[in-house]
Amino acid sequence: MYQALYRKYRPRTFSDVTGQEHITETLKRQIMTGRLSHAYLFVGTRGTGKTTCAKILSKAVNCLDPQDGDPCNKCASCLGIESGSILDVLEIDAASNNSVDNVRALREEAVYSPASVSKRVYIIDEVHMLSTAAFNALLKILEEPPEHLLFILATTERHKVPATILSRCQRFSFKRLSPATISARLSLVSSKEGLELTDEAADKIASLADGAMRDGLSLLDQCASDVSIDLKKVLETIGLANNSQLLEMTRAITIRDVTAALGILDSLYNDGSDMASLLNELAGISRDLLVFRLAADSPLLSGNFSKDELLGLSEGLAPERLFEMLNVIREAGSELSRSGNARLTSEMCIIRLCDERLNDDGAAIVARLKRLESGTFTVAAPDIAMPVGAAVPVVASVSKPDASPIISVAKPVAPGPKPVIEAFEPADTDGWSAILKELEDDVSVHSLLSDSSEIFASLEGNILTISTGNPFTIVQLESAMFSDAIKTAAEKALGREIILKTATSDGKASDSANDKLDKLMDSFNFNVE
Repeated sequence: MYQALYRKYRPRTFSDVTGQEHITETLKRQIMTGRLSHAYLFVGTRGTGKTTCAKILSKAVNCLDPQDGDPCNKCASCLGIESGSILDVLEIDAASNNSVDNVRALREEAVYSPASVSKRVYIIDEVHMLSTAAFNALLKILEEPPEHLLFILATTERHKVPATILSRCQRFSFKRLSPATISARLSLVSSKEGLELTDEAADKIASLADGAMRDGLSLLDQCASDVSIDLKKVLETIGLANNSQLLEMTRAITIRDVTAALGILDSLYNDGSDMASLLNELAGISRDLLVFRLAADSPLLSGNFSKDELLGLSEGLAPERLFEMLNVIREAGSELSRSGNARLTSEMCIIRLCDERLNDDGAAIVARLKRLESGTFTVAAPDIAMPVGAAVPVVASVSKPDASPIISVAKPVAPGPKPVIEAFEPADTDGWSAILKELEDDVSVHSLLSDSSEIFASLEGNILTISTGNPFTIVQLESAMFSDAIKTAAEKALGREIILKTATSDGKASDSANDKLDKLMDSFNFNVE
């Protein structure tokens, strides 16, 4: 019968365990010197070798011919323990044997001397699943165990183990294995199995394993339907996007091209890609971009993307927006497990990533304000004069990091009367009314411009400036949907090409807007440069 690779190649000696030398060397020295504890607690994430080391330790303490702290795997004790025929070494799953009655039965058996080996060993996996009463029942025998008894407890959640149990055990923390360590092991296993595993495929599987050797071997097993395993085979088998598709989608999100991003998502969905894996990969590249923006040479980068690729994407992404993107992806990932329509949830996530206006959390608001502060947006405008004595708004000439055009917030250079619609020349007194009439079919834009008493319009040469003291109204005006509609309506109404700009209102209105912005930023404790 076929045996899974992670079982077939499970280490049988401490020397064969990779990536946990800080633990295996200590255990080998204890066995050689006879300085064994009566209870051990192995802590670590899944697939890092906790149960494997527990089984090796149970053989080593009972081996008739130990080899430098390792079991010989040849004597009757080693072979009996490995086959399960020696009942003095028991492996117990605490997830299904977690009651106080189970522990009482264990305690009654433990006092008897072992029948065929020197040490009676109890391996209790997922020990944190024991009930409170079961922990209390276990405590007494852990405190004063018979000389022949050895407990090995394993858990992925140390914080759930009572302090009274922790204080009676020697604790060993198993760390996540590095991708390089997993990749080397995968290559070794592949060669023994007669598989042709490319370096790129091994590195990709090692990255997906997330520090767990067992997960890496399981993924290799899944991809081993053919003798030759390359990166394309891994991506197709597991249902992942390749790096070029992921980079294209991220680039489309960066420039807020919803159509392109959804097109790539549709292609991946039709090719059988797993939506949860796709969101996880999007989160990974967003994290790498954030780390790269903060410290380009950081060792925290995953290594899945080159620095040139990250540089090309990060130039259009401010840290504030990357934080907002990570929040959106995290929320979508959580929703995906509860949603009955993975495609719809993923599409909503992509749309929200492309447009911050659809998000109302703190990170999204700060990202929108950052975009408002640092961007410029210019389009053409009619030749209309400003009133005498009115302040001239000046648009800050700051280069825009984001790829899509936006309207900047312009501040007046000197105090003056508030620009009002009466600023139109006598020949154009009906100009604003004509613009609003053109916008009647666009209810949202028309309502914003006609109903708000805080919006004022002025004309200077070919520039139409719309000013307001409300920062949230400015956020709406700077969006592509609003600005394009206003530009089109103005050109139709006035029969000329225009340049459209926004500005904060003068005097008291401007002060009020600044106060609102300051209070908003203080409420979120963000420092926006």
